[in-house]
Amino acid sequence: MGIEMRILMMVGLVLCLTTIVHAAQGNAVYYEPPYSPSACFGKRDMGRWVAGVSEALWNDKKACGRKYSVRCIGGANKAPHPCRNGKSVVVTVVDFCQPPCNGILNLSQDAFDVIADRDAGKVRVEYNQ
Repeated sequence: MGIEMRILMMVGLVLCLTTIVHAAQGNAVYYEPPYSPSACFGKRDMGRWVAGVSEALWNDKKACGRKYSVRCIGGANKAPHPCRNGKSVVVTVVDFCQPPCNGILNLSQDAFDVIADRDAGKVRVEYNQ
């Protein structure tokens, strides 16, 4: 294998590891169905694994269609153990969470149920694009 290919592979590996190691953190809440219409896709049904994002990620609609892997890392309220054993879910950004948004991510109820106990209402999460 040529030296150029080896360098390219190493740069790719470093970028992947940097992305994994530096996951962003914030709070997540949930919203109930129906999940459309949405700010990004109007009346088009984008499925159950969707999310709205706060101003911090919205970037004037540039967030539309982005996918985030989201994992619960702890409670944001007084719920003692809200996370579901390190499970994660991948969601597609379809909407804008209007201020005052209680989380950086407003997950669909279906997505929230995968990673946390709905009774918690709000949890701390780690998320990667």
